[in-house]
Amino acid sequence: MKRLIYSALLILLPLCCNAQTVKELQAQQEQIKKELAETQKMISETKQSEKATNNKLNLLNKSIKDRKRLIAGINQEITALDGEMQDLSARRSELQAQLKQLKADYATLVRKTHYADRMSSPLLFLISSTNFQQLLRRIRYMRQFTQYRKQQVREIEHTQAEIDIQNNLLCERLDERQTALKEQNREKDNLARDERKQQKMLDELKKKEKNLTAKLKKQQKKADELNKKIDDIIRKQATTTTLTKEQQLIAGGFEQNKGRLPWPVEKGYISGSFGQHQHPVYEHVTINNKGIYLQTTAGSSARAVYEGEVSSCIVLGNTYAVIIQHGNYRTVYSNLKTLSVKQGDKVKAKQTLGTIYSDPDEDNKTELYFQIYQDRTLLDPTPWLAK
Repeated sequence: MKRLIYSALLILLPLCCNAQTVKELQAQQEQIKKELAETQKMISETKQSEKATNNKLNLLNKSIKDRKRLIAGINQEITALDGEMQDLSARRSELQAQLKQLKADYATLVRKTHYADRMSSPLLFLISSTNFQQLLRRIRYMRQFTQYRKQQVREIEHTQAEIDIQNNLLCERLDERQTALKEQNREKDNLARDERKQQKMLDELKKKEKNLTAKLKKQQKKADELNKKIDDIIRKQATTTTLTKEQQLIAGGFEQNKGRLPWPVEKGYISGSFGQHQHPVYEHVTINNKGIYLQTTAGSSARAVYEGEVSSCIVLGNTYAVIIQHGNYRTVYSNLKTLSVKQGDKVKAKQTLGTIYSDPDEDNKTELYFQIYQDRTLLDPTPWLAK
C-alpha cells in the first residue's frame, strides 16, 4: 500500500505543478483584462465623435498592445493545457495497463484457490497438521493468504478510482482548453477590429499633419517652459537645503526602494516615456520628455510615491504642480486640477495630493506628469516604480 501511495504522489506531483502553471497564466490574463478594461474606459471618456486625435490613437495603440499580450497569454495557457492533458492521458494508459494486470493476477489467484478448495478443504488442511507448531504456521499462512486476496481487491479498487480521477481531470482540462480557444478567437477578432481603426486613424492624422505638428510644437514649448520653472525651483532648493538626520534617513529609504515605489496613480499606463523619442505618427517630429506621462481615468488622483515633505505648490495657469522632498531626492507631480496638500505638509506614501486635470481641448485626456530629481540631477522615473 505504501508503494502505491508513493507511486501516486510521484505521478501527481508534476501534474500539480502544471496545474499551478496554468493557474498562474490565467491570473496574468486576468491582470491584462483589467488593464484592457481601464484602457477601454479611457477611450469611452474621449469626445464621442469619429474625429481622429492623437489621444484616441495612443489609447487604441495601448488597447492593441494589451490584446496582443492577452492572446499570447492564452496561447501559453493552451500549450500548458495540452502538455498537462498528455501527462494525464499517459498516466491513465499506465493505470489501465496496471489494472488489467491486477485483474488477470487476481483471476489466476481465484482459480487456483478454487481448485485447492476442491482438492482439500481448509479445515482438513488444518487438522492434518502433524504438531501444534505446524498448525500455528498453517493458521498464520491462511490468514496471510486471505489478507493478500483482500489487498489485491484493494489495489484493483484503488487503481480504478485513480483512473476515474484521471478521466475527470482530462475532461476539466479539455473544457478549459475549449474555453481558452473561444476566448482566443474572440480576442483575435477584437484585435483585427482595433487594427482597422488604427490604420484609419493614422491615415486621417497624416492628412492633418501640418496643423497637428504646429499644435505639437506649441505643446512642447509649453512643456519646456514648465520644465524650466520646476528645474529652477528645485535647483534653488537643492542649493540652499542642508539635510537633517531625519531627511537623510528618508533619502536612504527612498533610494533603497528603487524599483518598488508605488505608482503616482492608482490605475493607468505610461503614455509618454522619459527622454527623446520620435513621434509615432510624424517621423520628423521629436518629443523630449523630462519626466514620464501617466494616463488614467477622469477623476483620478495623484498620490505620493514615498513619505516626505511638500516643499512647493506651484500654480501653472489653470493647473498645479506639487514638489515633495525626500531628503536629497524630490518628486514632482504636475497637471493637477485641485490640491489636497499645501507647502510644509508631511505626507506618507500613497497619500492623495490632488485630482488630475482632464483637458477638454485634448479629447478629455487625464494625464499626470511625473518627475524625479536627485539633488539637481533629473532621473528617469520608470526604473524607480514598481513593475
